[in-house]
Amino acid sequence: MLGRELGALLIGPEHPLGEPERGAAPADRAHEVIALGREQLDITDPDALKSAVEGVDIVLNAAAWTDVDGAEAREADATAINGTAVQNLASACADAGAILVHVSTDYVFPGGAVAPIPEDAPSDPVNAYGRSKLVGERAVFQTLPGTGYVVRTAWLYGEHGKNFVSTILNAAGQREFLDVVDDQRGQPTWARALARQLIALGGAALAGSAPAGAYHGTCSGETTWYGLARAAFELTGLDPDRVRPTTSDKFPRPAPRPAYSVLGHERWAAAGLAPLPHWRETLAAFLADSGRGTTGPGAESL
Repeated sequence: MLGRELGALLIGPEHPLGEPERGAAPADRAHEVIALGREQLDITDPDALKSAVEGVDIVLNAAAWTDVDGAEAREADATAINGTAVQNLASACADAGAILVHVSTDYVFPGGAVAPIPEDAPSDPVNAYGRSKLVGERAVFQTLPGTGYVVRTAWLYGEHGKNFVSTILNAAGQREFLDVVDDQRGQPTWARALARQLIALGGAALAGSAPAGAYHGTCSGETTWYGLARAAFELTGLDPDRVRPTTSDKFPRPAPRPAYSVLGHERWAAAGLAPLPHWRETLAAFLADSGRGTTGPGAESL
């Protein structure tokens, strides 16, 4: 469905999606899903975007420059994908009369909060990646005030690609003790749970029941990377005491990270949708699904 740096998902009329996943809110009428990766669609090409969007009802854009540290040295390149291309996509959607659901990030916030960050909180990114994503957000809000949706997510993990959960469990087989950062707080979010929430929001948008604007697509609850690592160990039968807390300064990286990335979820109620489940529940479901853990409470419903 998604390319790592370029790609989009377009939904047009006439062909059924098939049996909806549990928890998803399908649109009132059947749709054909057109999945375009970066091999099929270069979102930095405005003409290609106009052609791709023509005749569709809703566009789900998860294309992004995702190399956070790399963006520090190549901010213009990151902004071309995360900002300028999103502006062109929003303009194409406006011309075609299509709804746009755009995936963004917690990194648009500075990370200095002490309570869950509301959807309308002031943005002030602390790194180049966040600045590039903020350009894209503002393009959606300004170009599509009535039909543009921005869904901010964070701390994603899933079956594919590099992610913290898989990395920490793989490392468990190589080292006795693992030192994990305990001074950054956030909401671990299973990619599959986010995908279902995006489908649900798209259905509500098509039905006219979801107000346009910003939503926060992260799991409920909060923890640190250390807390997530311990939970992953527990749910896979490993000794969580093998995980030891440390601080971010022990792992210097080119791009500073927000210390607090816990997002509020109040706007889902306006769309008639529940927020994502608690992060421990979805983590248990992910590990059970991948064969690494046992089904935890509620995991069978995800």
